[in-house]
Amino acid sequence: MAGLHVKPTTECKHDILALGEVMIRLDPGDDRIHTARTFRAWEGGGEYNVARGLRRCFGQRAAVVTAIADNPVGRLLEDLILQGGVSMEYVRWVPYDGIGRKVRVGLNFTERGFGVRAAVGCSDRGLSAASQLKRGDIDWEQIFGEDGVRWFHCGGIYAGLSETTRDVIIEAVQMARRHGTIVSYDLNFRASLWKDIGGTAKAQEVNREIARHVDVMIGNEEDFTAALGFEVEGLDEGCSKLDPSNFRKMICEALKAYPNFRAVATTLRNAKTASCNDWGAVLYLDGDFYDAPLRENLEIYDRVGGGDSFASGLIYGLMEGMSPADAVNCGAAHGALAMTTPGDTTTASLKEVQKAMKGGTARVER
Repeated sequence: MAGLHVKPTTECKHDILALGEVMIRLDPGDDRIHTARTFRAWEGGGEYNVARGLRRCFGQRAAVVTAIADNPVGRLLEDLILQGGVSMEYVRWVPYDGIGRKVRVGLNFTERGFGVRAAVGCSDRGLSAASQLKRGDIDWEQIFGEDGVRWFHCGGIYAGLSETTRDVIIEAVQMARRHGTIVSYDLNFRASLWKDIGGTAKAQEVNREIARHVDVMIGNEEDFTAALGFEVEGLDEGCSKLDPSNFRKMICEALKAYPNFRAVATTLRNAKTASCNDWGAVLYLDGDFYDAPLRENLEIYDRVGGGDSFASGLIYGLMEGMSPADAVNCGAAHGALAMTTPGDTTTASLKEVQKAMKGGTARVER
């Protein structure tokens, strides 16, 4: 592939490394957050979900860079991460102060939504250990220069957590590129993250700086506008169809502003209801555009993590040398499957992804 040269597995300890906060997700099931009396605990985080998907579905060697408060809640998070098969060798354990005055584990309450009732997320993550990481805390030379990493992934959620996390990202991506590691970044704009620290204007300032160091830029149809300031023609919440040509125009504008982008991918979603979406994707690579087959009226069980699973499927396809058309199809198929199950992270198998890529049916398998 002319545009991407991924380092061979023999030169690297890890295939995929993610930088970001991992939270405890508390899921009320079929209830609302404000009426629930029991919650199911999961782990999740936009950047981490990508690494976990690459490990659990696609069998890649995955690790995460983060920080966790060393208390029983942090050890619950450790147990969940280990179940996902993601290496924690680069995790910083931060001493707990007793009540969370100085450091804590981030919590994310998420209800799935149904029909006309949209999904709702409520984060409680202030003073989390991961948000307090700063430049110089992580030995990136050891990670990228000595251990070796084929692909590094981060995103706009971690960039918006604090004044220091954006510096950690820039430090990491600069070292990754110095050592020939592919860098991907998912814009993942969340208005709630930015509203108290400068809003959309601040988000664009931070993301534009990081974008100068990115090889593969990923986002949904709204992220490129909110996080980078690129307008998409014809984007209308009331539209019944998503026109990939409008997103191709936007990607062309992004490429002019950021010639360092070697690939750009965007998911396309028309949320007819919380439980019925149109779902597609577009990839730019090596001067051409590739569209994943549009899935109309895709039934959604839990939409959280669909974009992260798209990213992990796309990255797997690009890492393994699939054709660009197959790589974007792999991402879209994996994202679609991830939204059929509860939780942030995928439960799909590679066999199921391959079947979905071929347009396989949901007929029972015995």
